[in-house]
Amino acid sequence: MSPPWRTGTASSVSAPNTRPHIRSFVLRQGRVSNAQRRAVETLLPTFGIAYAPALLDLDAAFGRPAPKILEIGFGMGETTAQIALAHPHNDYLGIEVHTPGVGSLLRLIEAHALANVRIIQHDAVEVLNHMIAPGSLSATHVFFPDPWPKKRHHKRRLIQPSLVHTLASRLRPGGYLHLATDWEDYALQMLEVLSAEARLDNTAQGFAARPAYRPLTKFETRGLKLGHRVWDIVFRRRAGDFEG
Repeated sequence: MSPPWRTGTASSVSAPNTRPHIRSFVLRQGRVSNAQRRAVETLLPTFGIAYAPALLDLDAAFGRPAPKILEIGFGMGETTAQIALAHPHNDYLGIEVHTPGVGSLLRLIEAHALANVRIIQHDAVEVLNHMIAPGSLSATHVFFPDPWPKKRHHKRRLIQPSLVHTLASRLRPGGYLHLATDWEDYALQMLEVLSAEARLDNTAQGFAARPAYRPLTKFETRGLKLGHRVWDIVFRRRAGDFEG
């Protein structure tokens, strides 16, 4: 029997490209601490959602109707936890492939008694294509994705036209897509790709000021003290666009 939050099969969502995609991540072994491992073993069954090629009923997965915000690549989870703690009226679905980060966020969920966070440990492109229904998200956050700085690796960057097209379709009309990076050439690429998506409108003239809901990370604070920049990009799905 399927869990109550499964609502359909993969055929219920049309993927923009069914060919194997170039992954934007490399699964490294990495060191998983004992505390992170214990969190994955004991907490992931409660706060995790297993990948399956079937649509999610997001309200059932969180146990309530509320705005749903997706975060792709939450790293060690500090930002996700801070935002979820500050906005208990929203539900946050985080996607991350690396076990240390999953374990770290699970520990933060437990420490702060966060009932509004769920985790999928899987490739975000496959999750978007097969599990997230069109028009079901109030927002998507993609903060500091791997910049793949070498030019020959740019094809591995997460933010590509096909993914942005899918992200736009999963947003409800008026929902927003918020990207942030500390690599200028990636920021310019992001801005170009989002500007070319017909369903999205920029909320600023070019780059946006950092919204108050996105906290500064320790890494970002150190970089700003050294004179480094961070670029925020915030686009909204057009309010009159009701097509999935």
